[in-house]
Amino acid sequence: MAVRIGLTGGIGSGKSTVLAMLQERGAVPVDADAISRATTASGGLAIPAIRVQFGPEFVTADGALDRERMRERAYAQPEARRQLEAIIHPLVGQEIERQVGNALAAGAACIVFDIPLLVESGRWRAQLDRVLVVDCEPETQVRRVVARSALAPEQVRAIIAAQAPRALRLAAADLVVCNEGLSLAALRSEVEQAARSFGL
Repeated sequence: MAVRIGLTGGIGSGKSTVLAMLQERGAVPVDADAISRATTASGGLAIPAIRVQFGPEFVTADGALDRERMRERAYAQPEARRQLEAIIHPLVGQEIERQVGNALAAGAACIVFDIPLLVESGRWRAQLDRVLVVDCEPETQVRRVVARSALAPEQVRAIIAAQAPRALRLAAADLVVCNEGLSLAALRSEVEQAARSFGL
């Protein structure tokens, strides 16, 4: 039976790099965020229900969710976010199940669920064998995200503030990869150590 690992970490923590390293060792990734985005992309499975629930003005000309308009609606009416989640979450759940089924059928030893809101959602823990948290100092997060994107430091701090508190993530962890001041080689060594404990 495949080991099920939940991978999480704040923005700029290096979670994607850690996931890529685990993949190199044979882990099969299931990216909940990418699956969620696909449901609201052009022609995504959630689009027909979004059009019915919110109106055609919430769907762009190329058939995707108008994210900006939806953000404004959700800000003005918190209930809109819950309505949107009620459309998207079941579709995401079905696709995750499909990908897990494929991984198991292919004989995967380890499935890594990349879940940005693992700690916040609460429902994930029971479905996982271990939780791996990639961690670093908040100022390191800010520096990395500013360097790779067009965001200003205060925007990045606002995103960090909206995510689960660092202490809460660490409390949920079975294993922590501390990605602070490490070279890529040193990070790889940390990840390999974690991977061995997952049977990879």
